[in-house]
Amino acid sequence: MSPRLDLALQSGLVLSHPLTVIGPTDAADLSALPSQTQVVQPFKPFHDHFAAQGFSVVPDAHEACQDAIVFLPRAKALARSRVQQACARAGGVVVVDGAKTDGVDSLLKDIRNRVAVQGPISKAHGKIFWFQADCQAFADWAAPEHQTVDGFQTAPGVFSADGIDPASALLQAALPDKPGARLADLGAGWGFLSAGLLQATGLKTLHLVEADHAALTCARANVTDPRAQFHWADAVTWRAPEPLDTVVMNPPFHSSRSADPTLGQGFITSAARNLIRNGTLWMVANRHLPYETTLNGAFAQVEEVTGDNRFKVFRASRPRR
Repeated sequence: MSPRLDLALQSGLVLSHPLTVIGPTDAADLSALPSQTQVVQPFKPFHDHFAAQGFSVVPDAHEACQDAIVFLPRAKALARSRVQQACARAGGVVVVDGAKTDGVDSLLKDIRNRVAVQGPISKAHGKIFWFQADCQAFADWAAPEHQTVDGFQTAPGVFSADGIDPASALLQAALPDKPGARLADLGAGWGFLSAGLLQATGLKTLHLVEADHAALTCARANVTDPRAQFHWADAVTWRAPEPLDTVVMNPPFHSSRSADPTLGQGFITSAARNLIRNGTLWMVANRHLPYETTLNGAFAQVEEVTGDNRFKVFRASRPRR
C-alpha cells in the first residue's frame, strides 16, 4: 500500500464501496484495495499498469461512487478539477493524497477554507487528508467545458494547455510540403502538428498517437479530417497498422519532475520500427537532450536542419533494420 494511504487507514480512515481511485501513477501501490475498486487513469501506460493488476480501469468516469481517493497531479488546475469530480461523484468521503512538490500544502489550505478536513497526516514528503464530499463547495473548481488556445481546444493538465508549444511551432515551420502519403504524429497531444500536416500535398492517412486520453479527446475536436486516425496508445510500443512514409514528433522528456531522455529515445526507436525502408523522421527536442547517439544508431542519415538556443530540429532517414 502507498505509505500515506496505509498510515491513514491505520489511523482510523474507513473506506466504503463502491470506491474509486482517481489519477494514481504506477508508483502508487494499491495492492491492499479490493480488485473491484475502480481506477480512473487517462494516461495509457499507467492505465495498463493497473489493469494488469486486475483493477477495473477507465480513462474517465462520471457515475456515482461512495468514497473516492484523489492522487494529486502537478498541474494545479487539473488537481482542482479532480477534487471537484470526486466530490460530484462521491456520497461519502473524499481522500486527497499528494506530495509537497505537487502542491498538496497549498491545496490543503484552499480546501480547509471550504470544508472541514480530517487528518492531515504527513509522511514521505507529502500529506494525506480527507473530508465529507460536498459537490457545491467545489463547483467552481470544475474544468471548463470549453478551453481554447488560438482556436484549438485544450484541457487542464494536458501538455501546452495554455498556448502553442514553441518547439512544435519550430518543427511545423521546418516540415516539407510533401512529407508522404502515410504519416504518424507520435505524442500528438491536442493535435497542433497534425492539424498542420493535413494541409500537406499528397497525404492519404495521418495517425495521431497519444497516451493522454484527455489530450486525444481534444485532438478529436481539433482534427476532424476523415484522413485522421486516432490511437490511444503508448507511442513507445505502438505498432502502425500500415508502413509509414514519415513520422513527426515532439516527444515528452519528463518522467515525474526529472528529465528522462529515455522517453524520447523510445520514441525514436518506435519511429524507426514503423517507417518504410526509405522513410523519414522529423523530430524537435530541447537542445540539451542527448538524442544524437540514438538517432544515429536507428537511422543511416541524420542531420540537424534548424534550431535556436533552446531547441533543435532533426531530419533522420533510412531507418536501420
